[in-house]
Amino acid sequence: MKIISAFDVVGPEMIGPSSSHTAGALKIAQLARNLAGSGIVKVRFVLYGSFAKTYHGHGTDKALTAGIMGFSANDKRIREAERLAREAGIEVSFVSDTEDTPIHPNTVDVVMSMENGTSMTVTGISVGGGKAYIVKINGEDISLSGEYCTLFVHQKDSPGVMAHITTAFRDTNLNIAAMRLFRTKKGQDAYSVIESDDMIPEEVVKRIMVNPDIYIAKIITL
Repeated sequence: MKIISAFDVVGPEMIGPSSSHTAGALKIAQLARNLAGSGIVKVRFVLYGSFAKTYHGHGTDKALTAGIMGFSANDKRIREAERLAREAGIEVSFVSDTEDTPIHPNTVDVVMSMENGTSMTVTGISVGGGKAYIVKINGEDISLSGEYCTLFVHQKDSPGVMAHITTAFRDTNLNIAAMRLFRTKKGQDAYSVIESDDMIPEEVVKRIMVNPDIYIAKIITL
């Protein structure tokens, strides 16, 4: 028998009519924002499945915009998120894709453009109860929930890189709760997602970034 918590039954504290369409959507956008970093100037949300059909009526558009703004699920500013985004200089648009088969009934691509001219596309799914996962970054498979303090690393798939990352955790006395590696092809781009029971200090990032085969190392927290 699967044990469930009270949170699974009542869902999170939030603004909105649906945990899947509001709190979960907001969490996807929060994670996308954290992955992209500062300087987002334009975001296009491509919605699939149930999101595409009901996003406006269920407040998914407001929730996604609020997540990009960094708001929490119970922030009363969610209702004004689109106006606040405009005032912050962030251009937000929504596209409904009802033709393609989605990964999950509640799927969204978050296509972000930054002020330095770079871009990033993050695909997320909302699975109910306010829970969500990032399942793709720039088209590459990944799995990131944000439920733990997480270190996201973009690296070259080369010998010794994973040992270098885990050594940085060991040397700062941090316990790894879970660690997953995703790669595009042998010797090319790879992504590591390391979840810790403890808060990950910036010192770990500094230690990891000394390796020339590490491109990006970011701490993801919600």
